[in-house]
Amino acid sequence: MKRSRPARRTGRATAALVLPVALALSAAPATAAGAAGQGHGTGDWRLVRSETFDRSLDDRRAPWTRDDDGPGSPYNVDIYDNDGAFFDAVGGPEFRRQLGTFDTYRKSFGFGAGGWLTAELAARDTDKDGTPDAPPTLTTAKGVARLDEPSHHGGILIRSTKALPAEYRVEMTLRGLDFGGQRDGSWDYPDGRINGYSPEGCKTNFPWASGGDFSRPECSWADVRTDSNGFYYLGIMDYDRVAPHNNNFIHVHRKVAMDSYNRYKYTGSGLRYCNPATKQYEPYGAGTGNGVNAIFMTEDRRYPTQPGTEYLMHSECGFAKGGAIVSQVDLRPELLPKESYRFAIERRDGAYTMEMSGVFAHVGRATFRYTRAFVQDDEPIWHYNQKPEEYDGRFNADWTWTGAGGTLVHRDTWPAGSAYPDHFMFGDPHMNFYEGSAQVDDVRLYVPARR
Repeated sequence: MKRSRPARRTGRATAALVLPVALALSAAPATAAGAAGQGHGTGDWRLVRSETFDRSLDDRRAPWTRDDDGPGSPYNVDIYDNDGAFFDAVGGPEFRRQLGTFDTYRKSFGFGAGGWLTAELAARDTDKDGTPDAPPTLTTAKGVARLDEPSHHGGILIRSTKALPAEYRVEMTLRGLDFGGQRDGSWDYPDGRINGYSPEGCKTNFPWASGGDFSRPECSWADVRTDSNGFYYLGIMDYDRVAPHNNNFIHVHRKVAMDSYNRYKYTGSGLRYCNPATKQYEPYGAGTGNGVNAIFMTEDRRYPTQPGTEYLMHSECGFAKGGAIVSQVDLRPELLPKESYRFAIERRDGAYTMEMSGVFAHVGRATFRYTRAFVQDDEPIWHYNQKPEEYDGRFNADWTWTGAGGTLVHRDTWPAGSAYPDHFMFGDPHMNFYEGSAQVDDVRLYVPARR
């Protein structure tokens, strides 16, 4: 049931383009430490953790372990898990049958000073021979971490091992990206890949749809090649052990996120680009499929029949709630690795800020920042409260799901007394979408210098 709105509470929101100059590509970019030290008007920051990937890192040193889901699994979270009650409701008995056609394997290991970072990898074993099929890998070379995911059946991400402080700034520097989008003006690559996906075999969202006939053979499910590819540049999640799950799961566990959603030859109206030079919205086809979506999540349900909280989107073109997903900028992957992109998220003074810096289409080198208060114009950022005393329960609700398995009510989606510590992550958190590779130069964590 939709909760009633209390009296309106207002806060501050800014959508700021910093350094809107189209400099020569050879111009030296601002350093991560320098940009953080300036704080772009929000005060100084002090570096407390840094990972530059100069030390050798190879996930083969960690074993793969079968994950049987359920309450005994360390990855068990809620009803939207890979074996969650949501899928029993929408899929009926056929969901359990389909889920039983493969095993899930995971590996997890800490690294960085004091183990402040954790890698989470997941893969399927379709023939159940005890060996994951086409598993993702994490390695380092020449000070760069490489995340390789050869199959959309896997997932790979890097997360904060412990909950983040009450106030912080976290940064990630991207040096390479190959998770779909156009290359040289085409969605169909010269090597045969389609939107970054390999051409072999069928690739579908099996077995985690939000409805429909769950008895279908795997290859009859929705084709992800001609749907979407993507990557999470940086996101803040609301649960402890952030790791790859099905795509529906992440849609209810994001607080804020910057990601790509690269839709193959998309001509609909559900996505659009903001051109930061003209400050006008453009159709999705006007871009190259390499946009960045900086999204604040709010408590309203985005979809009537599937999990997902609504999007609040600030851009140089204005503010939008719901409707078309807005890409604030268009990356230029062809400039990598010579150039780089820095993504940062700050939590400070009762607000979140998302920031992206680099060389973008239409404007050249620039830094974009978007700030939104925890509660603004009676729109909260989903699960913003790290501690119970930060929230009074006013946005609590029940969500109801109905399907072949009956009716399921998710009660108390955001009750008083709840707490959701912040954890950052980047990579691919899906186990039925996305495929490709990315290279990361460094990860840094700051706290306010006044402490």
